[in-house]
Amino acid sequence: MADVVLAVDLGTTATKVIAVDRDAGVVASAERGYPMRTTPPGEATHDPARVWAAALAALREVAARGHRVRALALTGAMHTLLGLDAEGEPVTPSVSWADNRAVAEVARLRGTPEGIALHRATGTPVHTMSPMAKLAWFTSRGVTAHTWCGMKDFVVHRLTGRLATEHSSASASGLLDLGSLSWHRGALAVAGITADRLPVLHAPTDSFPLTCDIPGVPPGTPVVLGGGDGPLANLGVGAVVPGVAAVSLGTSGALRVVRDRPAVDERGRVFCYALADGLWVLGGAVSNGGVVAQWAADAFGTDVATLLTEAARVPAGAAGITALPYLLGERAPWWRPDARSALVGLRREHGRAEIARALVEGVAQQLALVLDAVRSVADVHAVRVTGGAFRSDLWATVLASALGLELELAEDSEGSGVGAGLLGWHALGELPDLTVAASLVEPTRTIRPDADARRLYAARRPAVERLHQALHDLDHA
Repeated sequence: MADVVLAVDLGTTATKVIAVDRDAGVVASAERGYPMRTTPPGEATHDPARVWAAALAALREVAARGHRVRALALTGAMHTLLGLDAEGEPVTPSVSWADNRAVAEVARLRGTPEGIALHRATGTPVHTMSPMAKLAWFTSRGVTAHTWCGMKDFVVHRLTGRLATEHSSASASGLLDLGSLSWHRGALAVAGITADRLPVLHAPTDSFPLTCDIPGVPPGTPVVLGGGDGPLANLGVGAVVPGVAAVSLGTSGALRVVRDRPAVDERGRVFCYALADGLWVLGGAVSNGGVVAQWAADAFGTDVATLLTEAARVPAGAAGITALPYLLGERAPWWRPDARSALVGLRREHGRAEIARALVEGVAQQLALVLDAVRSVADVHAVRVTGGAFRSDLWATVLASALGLELELAEDSEGSGVGAGLLGWHALGELPDLTVAASLVEPTRTIRPDADARRLYAARRPAVERLHQALHDLDHA
């Protein structure tokens, strides 16, 4: 038996609960999946009851392993939104970061002086992922709620009876003033709500006592509010010191580096979200990660592992195909929810292996463009990676070559969950400083870039940017 923090990670397709010991070790885990409803034009939602049921089932399974549970700590996909009635029951689905229905609301604001000022004040780009934009969409359609919150806030409420959020998740809402850590009046006006319709703000290390029945976890056990999955992924892989970036790559992807003060770049290409204890993560998320391989496997009637094995046999450059892999629109550095995909250079002799290779390279090139944007305001000289995509050697080697940096792979793919666990130990007073995670989490493997591929990708990257702009112009002609 070990003393553990149970970290609850509410993901896009599943909730995973892991038991994290004081040394960042994962000693037990359980996972429960759920579907995301996707319908035209751009809906992407979850049933809050199913997400809660998945979280509770996974918690009970891990708690039954017999470890001494010192606390629970939560993390989850950022930018979620759902409405609750006065009793705390959902009156809307949980709207995902991938929901693109607020395109018109974003188009009216993005690129205007007001939109630019909001990005700089809140750290969140004006994009359909933003709960501010989602609320504006609901308001324009007359949808109201007693309270609006994120999916993680809803689960905290079910666990503790308290409805609250924390600065980390709130900083990704587009509604939080980064300077004052209070709700931003201008953003609330755009959203069409008042501050009393949002949860009370807390520090990520604040906790409430457990009131939900979980056998093996004593009532009153602290439930630490935690934070967004992006910032906590940096903590979970030890990328919490200057110059060390974290890359997470699952369904979507992101690249983030930690700073001791908030900032965004002048061109509005990156976000800035709170971690905890005065630390901030600056970076960019891409909407399309492993989803492009799954899409290609479905389209070609095969499985992802087989397709990636075939793609790995294709030399760098994908036999002349360049992919703009924007199946779900795109976030950083374009922040264009209406962006479309393209395969450029396609010829008769190309097959599914070349197309799959091009899609993987396209995602890697997009993350390299994010790195370029981040480097305009912060140094990056090392990268630690986490996420299910890195089970594939192809994803790992292509990304290392596109970034032009060695990738340090964490021991497992539970970056956000481990981060939540470490934040829980910190909240208990048993991890004195979050930067200790840099030494606690030791990488187990280093992936080095291929020199020839690195030169090829670097030479092609300016053309990728021009292709994106050309496709955007063509689509809007």
